[in-house]
Amino acid sequence: MLLVHALTRFFRHEASGGVLLMLTALLALLVANSGFSAVYHGILEMKLSILLDDQGLSKPLILWINDGLMAIFFFLVGLELKREVLEGKLRNPADVMLPGMAALGGMAAPAFIYLLFNYSHPETIHGWAIPAATDIAFAVGLMALLGRRVPSSLKIFLLTLAILDDLGAILIIALFYTEHLNLTYLGLALIPLAILWWANRVGLHRMAPIYLLGIVLWVLVLKSGVHATLAGVITAFFVPLTDRFGKSPLHAIEDALTPYVYFLIVPIFAFANAGVVLRGLTLADLAETLPIGIAAGLVLGKQIGVFGMTWILVRFGVAKLPDSASWTQVWGISCLAGIGFTMSLFIGSLTFAEGHYMNAVRLGVLSGSVISAILGYTILRVAAAKQTEVNPA
Repeated sequence: MLLVHALTRFFRHEASGGVLLMLTALLALLVANSGFSAVYHGILEMKLSILLDDQGLSKPLILWINDGLMAIFFFLVGLELKREVLEGKLRNPADVMLPGMAALGGMAAPAFIYLLFNYSHPETIHGWAIPAATDIAFAVGLMALLGRRVPSSLKIFLLTLAILDDLGAILIIALFYTEHLNLTYLGLALIPLAILWWANRVGLHRMAPIYLLGIVLWVLVLKSGVHATLAGVITAFFVPLTDRFGKSPLHAIEDALTPYVYFLIVPIFAFANAGVVLRGLTLADLAETLPIGIAAGLVLGKQIGVFGMTWILVRFGVAKLPDSASWTQVWGISCLAGIGFTMSLFIGSLTFAEGHYMNAVRLGVLSGSVISAILGYTILRVAAAKQTEVNPA
């Protein structure tokens, strides 16, 4: 009974998603470097097929996870974006200005730093988008561990920044990770899309048809050459905010799906993608431009982009600092934005095939994310202690 109570409290805590993600990544690291390494990689490369008369989908398990399960993750991201735009933090353009520009700077600066390290390496230069992402679960979860030491306005700033960062990542995937287009399948994808538009228009209250249409859209988008995870986002945008009975299908699906995504799907993705093979790793491997570019982009680029853009906007009177926040705390937030993990690993998996390059991606993402997490948490904790000394309760 005590164990059940403890688990319930854990899963209800804001930081639980980030903590579980951290433990899953650590487990993947241990398994990938243990005697079970061959089994681990063998299972991930095992082919799973869904065929009808020899036609259908046949992919390794790792791609079913990255293309299939992550489509559900992006479906949830799409629901969150739609809700925030219609009734949340993204509803008022004035409130979006500061975190929006900070998110833009926080994507551009890491990409630029990555390119500085890789501009003369044609085999790795196309990985520029890997350090541009922020992991919402990790960053917000780590901040939650600080509790009331951080003002609520700063938490909203980070959450809005991370949501817009996700939107940027979705656009990057749509624009730069589309393979050769199959116009036949792309044209067929317009059929479920049109039905989804009609369902949203009339405020359909039954969700089963929307799920079914989303699956059909996912298959057709996958076959068209456009990355399949975008089907999750598109489907989410057509889920009605309110139905004809005044209820909210969007809220209901988001509430029901969130625990499954953050406590099952994302940890499965982390376990499948965070297994860095450390055996035989040398200093020369650590100094390669791919992992160094990613780590430097996450650690330095995010700080320069997020903090720099915030400073410019506040300095010239375009925006104001979040209420009760100090510049030191904004610096800490810019460090937390460097926790790329889930999104960075995902973009890395789209950029490089399994093997040496993907292992280097994992190394760069994990090292950069860990350094950013330690820096951000330490800076925010020190800033909170200083504020307590200046303004004792």
